[in-house]
Amino acid sequence: MHNILLIEDDLDMQTLIRDYLENYELHVEAFTKPKEALAHLENHSDKYSLVVLDLMLPQMDGFDVCKKIRQISAIPIIISSARGEISDKILGFDLGADDYLAKPYEPRELVLRINAILRRGTSKNKTINNFEIDEDKHEIKIDGLTLDLTKIEYDILHLFLFNIGKVLSRESISNAVCGIEYSSKDRTIDMHISNLRQKLGDDSKDPQYIKSIWGIGYKFIG
Repeated sequence: MHNILLIEDDLDMQTLIRDYLENYELHVEAFTKPKEALAHLENHSDKYSLVVLDLMLPQMDGFDVCKKIRQISAIPIIISSARGEISDKILGFDLGADDYLAKPYEPRELVLRINAILRRGTSKNKTINNFEIDEDKHEIKIDGLTLDLTKIEYDILHLFLFNIGKVLSRESISNAVCGIEYSSKDRTIDMHISNLRQKLGDDSKDPQYIKSIWGIGYKFIG
């Protein structure tokens, strides 16, 4: 079952969308306040397959929310809004939305759009900067060359690539990657990062990819 993050402040619309999507085995977690949704997504970006985003929201304009989501994650975004002008659609796509559905619409159409995007996402490799991710084979290439990674190294690099520019604590890395138990006195995560740096040809003193953040953890900058 895919997890969908819904940001919609109209409670009737929120309930309609959630109930309809869950009939098609799409689990929905809904938020009315965009700042809460962004904070949640920032800490659980790997949990969700897609975001459905309204534009007319409290606290923040929906376009600003779209921009913030794209800074956090490469997760697909469908804008669901009563603002149906072509200028709004162009801006939405410019800010990184994958689809734009103008209200009112039949909920079935939203399901079709979601499924089309999810099929697209699973039918081809993902490319981020000079990295190519094959999630079926659990392989990552850099500049066309396949990296010889352990499962944990693959999971850590995968996490970094979908959180470029974000500082990740050792504890958050441990929580996101199966097989690593975190302790403040344990250097296991640092060992895996060191091995990963070697395979990337990265220099910890002058990093191109993985930057150490003193007292916290790491940030992927490549």
